[in-house]
Amino acid sequence: MSEKIRIGNGTKKSDKWLKSSICLTDIPKENTFEYNGKTYVKVDINIFDKPNKFGKDVSISIDDWKPEEKQYSVPAERKTAGDNIARKVQESALETANDDFNLPF
Repeated sequence: MSEKIRIGNGTKKSDKWLKSSICLTDIPKENTFEYNGKTYVKVDINIFDKPNKFGKDVSISIDDWKPEEKQYSVPAERKTAGDNIARKVQESALETANDDFNLPF
């Protein structure tokens, strides 16, 4: 995981109220996303047990978590079985089509 990009800080006013400022110009474009024509950024908000030297006990940083991209592959034996099934389906379809042309009347 990369180093957190801090975009704001603030203070805890009560158990249910945090007050903070966010610097929009510090948000890299690659950490934003668009949805329904609006731009968003995911954030992590941390509340400290005690204020720092500036009296701030709330920190806001960019949530840069991304799921790992997994490469899925089909085992060779499954590819072969799948190919064999597909080939049999095609052959069966051709046989049925050829049967339609050999009408008894």
